[in-house]
Amino acid sequence: MPRKIRELLSVLKKNGFSDRGGKGSHRNLRHPKGIRITISGRPGDDAKRYQEKEVELVLRKVRDEKEK
Repeated sequence: MPRKIRELLSVLKKNGFSDRGGKGSHRNLRHPKGIRITISGRPGDDAKRYQEKEVELVLRKVRDEKEK
């Protein structure tokens, strides 16, 4: 079962991303290290598989930056 958009946003915010706003259903998030990601969809919508993969990739980048 796919995760909800609100779950992806919650995971990103817990890992240091801040919501920079957006237009319509798009949310722009930015990490203090300069990593950016855009998530589209309403909070109650199911996340697409590509969105889940993109969040995993961005979180991996953040963890790699912490290890340096």
